[in-house]
Amino acid sequence: MPRKPVARDSVLDAFEALLIEVGERAATLDAVAKRAGVSKGGLLYHFPNKESLIGALLERLDRLAQEDIEKMKTAPDGSAAYFIRTSLWAGTPMDRAFVAATRLAEVAHEETRRRFAGIQQQWQDVLAEDVGPEVAKAVSYMGDGLYFNAMFEGGQEGGNVGREADVEILLGVLDRLRK
Repeated sequence: MPRKPVARDSVLDAFEALLIEVGERAATLDAVAKRAGVSKGGLLYHFPNKESLIGALLERLDRLAQEDIEKMKTAPDGSAAYFIRTSLWAGTPMDRAFVAATRLAEVAHEETRRRFAGIQQQWQDVLAEDVGPEVAKAVSYMGDGLYFNAMFEGGQEGGNVGREADVEILLGVLDRLRK
């Protein structure tokens, strides 16, 4: 009898959480199984090795990024404003998958880097349709700056304090750049 997809998702969620919290080296198969509350055999049933866990995480990231890109394309105030507004940690599935995958990119996991490059290019293309290629690059750096400064100052949970005002400032700058 096949296992419930819930068990597979639980294992993948555990892997994602461990990557975020302790990094790639500490996200061992044993640690993932323990965190997910499954036996190592149960983990191996769904993911025969760490690379298959990574592949599933990257598939999740790709799916969530595509959903995000579609939201960008249809955002009422434009994709650039959407990108800036969503550049703060909100604990969304996209946030979690993105941060977990950055932990893999930090250790030079080539497939992760390739996927990130593809997602970034798609974001740039959508932004360029809204504001042109030069301003699109500036918007990308605005969003990255918001995110990383918030992370440095307070981590995922506390880094957004006071950042809403920064978002409004950057949206004002975006309006000036559009002209």
